[in-house]
Amino acid sequence: MAQTEPLTPGTFRLTGVPAAPGAAVGPVARMAPPPRLPDTRPAAGDPDAEAAAAREALDLVARRLDEQAAGLEGDAAAVLGAQALMARDPELARQVGERARAGEPAAWAVHAACGAYQELLLAAGGYLAERAADLADIRDRALAVLLDLPMPGLPDPGVPHVLVAEDLAPADTVRLDPSRVLAIVTRQGGPTSHTVILARGLGIPAVVGCATAGSLQEGVEVAVDGDAGTVVAEPGAEESERIRGRAERRQALLASSTGPGRTADGEPVQLLLNIGEGDPGAAAVHDSEGVGLMRTEFLFLDRAQPPTVAEQTSAYTRLFTAFQGRTVTVRTLDAGSDKPLAFVDTGSEDNPALGVRGYRTARERPGLLTDQLKAIAAAARETGARVRVMAPMVSTPDEAAGFAELARAAGLEEVGVMVEVPGAALLADHLMRRVDFVSIGTNDLAQYTMATDRTLGTLPDLLDPWQPALLSLVGTVGAAGLHHGRPVGVCGEAAADPLLALVLVGLGATSLSMAAPALPAVRHALARHTRDECARLAGLALAAPGAAAARKAVRDAADPEIVRL
Repeated sequence: MAQTEPLTPGTFRLTGVPAAPGAAVGPVARMAPPPRLPDTRPAAGDPDAEAAAAREALDLVARRLDEQAAGLEGDAAAVLGAQALMARDPELARQVGERARAGEPAAWAVHAACGAYQELLLAAGGYLAERAADLADIRDRALAVLLDLPMPGLPDPGVPHVLVAEDLAPADTVRLDPSRVLAIVTRQGGPTSHTVILARGLGIPAVVGCATAGSLQEGVEVAVDGDAGTVVAEPGAEESERIRGRAERRQALLASSTGPGRTADGEPVQLLLNIGEGDPGAAAVHDSEGVGLMRTEFLFLDRAQPPTVAEQTSAYTRLFTAFQGRTVTVRTLDAGSDKPLAFVDTGSEDNPALGVRGYRTARERPGLLTDQLKAIAAAARETGARVRVMAPMVSTPDEAAGFAELARAAGLEEVGVMVEVPGAALLADHLMRRVDFVSIGTNDLAQYTMATDRTLGTLPDLLDPWQPALLSLVGTVGAAGLHHGRPVGVCGEAAADPLLALVLVGLGATSLSMAAPALPAVRHALARHTRDECARLAGLALAAPGAAAARKAVRDAADPEIVRL
């Protein structure tokens, strides 16, 4: 839980949720507040003209987001592309038009319609709730256009700085320049938010869910520790020098960290990439051993009809070719309900995160899965690549067996499942008999274990991947993998934390998949610890009563060289 802790006169330590590793010292630059409607509402003009003005503003926002996405790749391009599509959403345009024709000025119509739409998204939960923050950014940008105000965006104090904000919209996060933005501190947000994922991809230290971040004044110097989740205001010379020295050591050590993942006693731990839409060639240049999670949703979402087998085969072939000679693990479609598909009607669900999603979508439209498996197998044959395929949201051994049968019938030899549901983790021993490998998705497993919506910014501590309850389930899966001789991967955001990576390996993980900037630090951490030492650290984490205590116990016992990174 975020708090403010006094240190010395004029110095305070703020605590939040560790989000992206690293440390930095610099002056605070605060994000400007979003545009606000004037206190006095003017008389509306011609209703049709007001409706047209509102639609034109939303269209301009969408075009600018598209332009911004065109110069990016990977997750950044995908996030902005999805946001542009949201700005063009026909339902949003309809609601705006209705309000304008009812007599509301254009800006007021946009503000009210976006607010109503946000409530629907938040109520839906899951993936849709994640989009509520994106919609708030669209609203603010459209208001800036309609009210002739400065476009919301990043501050530019002219010097490298620590960015402090209520929260960061994806459109702002992807524009961050790591040479100018030393670290990020936000009052809202959780460890699996868009901001965190993108910040990690940029290699920028971040602390989120810091409830007292509003107390940080413009220009005050702060020391940010993204591993410990602390922000020290007015740190003084000694603390500043410690943090700066740590950043310099980290940069030097990571530059020399290359090659396959190994523990200090030579035990292999595959270090893999999480990738999605974008240029596969750009992802392939990173020093990884392959792909631990290839997301395929970008081929299906925001379409009126599913992609053909030929379309999918072409996309997979490009990626497999880029990673020739390395392992590529493809996750089948993780959509349905909370990632709605226009061509799959699952009906209304009160709890979409608990509904028809992932592998369960095949119950409604089995052809989607069989076509996808055909395309993956065709691309694998064409390229000769080593391709593994896994299904998301598998809950039972019977589901695992059903998926394995379909995948092998399509010609795919290495078949696995995602472990994201506590039920699957608890029955991991039975699961391992049906498949060749498993991969643990810690983001979803955390939300289901702790009964906390992963999109909820108000309970970030419960989603902390250091929660011993979550780690206990990981250990159950790891033990089953060891017993049956099956590989156990971790592809959630937890794998990107160097200290937590040691714990995951100690719990039985044989591979770790993450964003590219996290690879060197994890590789270096593994190289400083034996497999037995990782197991000892895992025992300390499991014995702790909570996430903060688990993190501290491991930090105190790990190689000081790693803790100082």
